[in-house]
Amino acid sequence: MTNSPVIRYLDRPDGEQIAYVRRGAQPGKANFLWLGGFKSDMNGTKALALDAWAAATGRGFLRFDYFGHGQSSGDFEDGTISRWREDALAVIDELATGPQILVGSSMGGWISLLAARERASRLAGLLLIAPAPDFTSELMWPGFSDSVRETILSTGRYEEPSPYDDETFIVTRKLIEDGRNWSVLGAPLRFDGPVHILQGLLDESVPWEHARKCMDVLTSEDCVFTLIKSGDHRLSSGPELARLVATAEALAARVESE
Repeated sequence: MTNSPVIRYLDRPDGEQIAYVRRGAQPGKANFLWLGGFKSDMNGTKALALDAWAAATGRGFLRFDYFGHGQSSGDFEDGTISRWREDALAVIDELATGPQILVGSSMGGWISLLAARERASRLAGLLLIAPAPDFTSELMWPGFSDSVRETILSTGRYEEPSPYDDETFIVTRKLIEDGRNWSVLGAPLRFDGPVHILQGLLDESVPWEHARKCMDVLTSEDCVFTLIKSGDHRLSSGPELARLVATAEALAARVESE
């Protein structure tokens, strides 16, 4: 019988709590940190597939829920890029052990780049899955109709139907305005470790051309962009999960050999 993972909580200075699950690495093995997407949680298909692989191979794996996501405290509607960035940095500073390979999915790709900008010395590599840097200003806001933009400006919020389930995304004016403060696409981002980006050609949420911009700002010369012809935004089919695990395995081997 498999034991259920133990969910723990990191206390934040304002009384909120970040839910997380952590497994330690065996000696000489790499550590991975999962950074999820907008309105997703640490129990998503890709996160659990990587966690299972880490358990089977002795790698460390740490996954958590941002403020207002999953089992963490807080109201999602009160969340901002500032807040979720702070959550990620707190996890790196207070929970992560040793150099980390960040695995950032969608919005988590943006948060990963922000973490790389501020905690480069703690990172051993980046694995970005359909990364969505600056998505609030570059993808979300331009994609809204004039009437939706007016609703956000006048009422402070808009409920957008989710393309993935029956729930809605609540997009706030605060989220849009705050996101502009954390743009990463306008200047070089100094990170010298290995980077691998997985992107679906059929992704309608994050066009591949947008994800490709990560290559333009990252200074690392060891940067690989894999475009998957049949892939959508989720990249969660069996073959896509196998590719994800294989990419993580290759990055882990690189780090462990150094």
